[in-house]
Amino acid sequence: MKQYGVRTLMLRFLALAFLLTAAQTTHAQDATTPYPAMAPVDQYLMERGAEVALARSAAPDSISKNAEVLVLGRHGYETALTGTNGFVCIVERSWTAGKSDPDFWNPKLRGPVCLNAPAARTYLPLTIRKTESVLASHSKDQMFAAIKTALDTRELAGIAPGAMSYMMSKHQYLGDQNRRWHPHLMFFTPLTDPAAWGADVPGSPLLGMPDPEDRLTIFLLPLPTWSDGSAFVAAAN
Repeated sequence: MKQYGVRTLMLRFLALAFLLTAAQTTHAQDATTPYPAMAPVDQYLMERGAEVALARSAAPDSISKNAEVLVLGRHGYETALTGTNGFVCIVERSWTAGKSDPDFWNPKLRGPVCLNAPAARTYLPLTIRKTESVLASHSKDQMFAAIKTALDTRELAGIAPGAMSYMMSKHQYLGDQNRRWHPHLMFFTPLTDPAAWGADVPGSPLLGMPDPEDRLTIFLLPLPTWSDGSAFVAAAN
């Protein structure tokens, strides 16, 4: 789940996030943050059943009901349910966001995402590695240094063709500014110019988020409905 200036994503974390979302340039440039350091680990954890349900809410039931589900433990993500369709659903936490994101340590952030098989093979390891690092009490700088080394040595492989994910949960919390943002799809590519996809231009529904730290670009396509089929209403956010 990622957040990058004008188009910060919940995500990554959150995006990521990305995780990983929406516009918050002024907020992102503010030198102060209400989350200057990692909170106690318990604040990032969830009851197991609730986390499974939240993870599955990232995609329509026809996809998520047969997906593998991971939940966050004290040392990293653990398999809660095995799957049969190649998708993996997880709830990303705040440290999947960009390094300068003010929500980086926000313990309230929850980014449910269901990744298809190519994304599970090549994007999910980034999230897992970051999570294991911070839960091992590594600093933010140490975590990003470790990711850089893993990418340099190709211990973490590049993004596979066709990698994408669903982030359609009505119950997502993508940061104090973005909150629920929009239900959306995400497409992952090696680092590229968003203009090559027609992103971020007048009339285009596609948003592009280059992520030099993780050496990929995330494209977001907002959707009109949540995973349960209910309509997205901007005023409700």
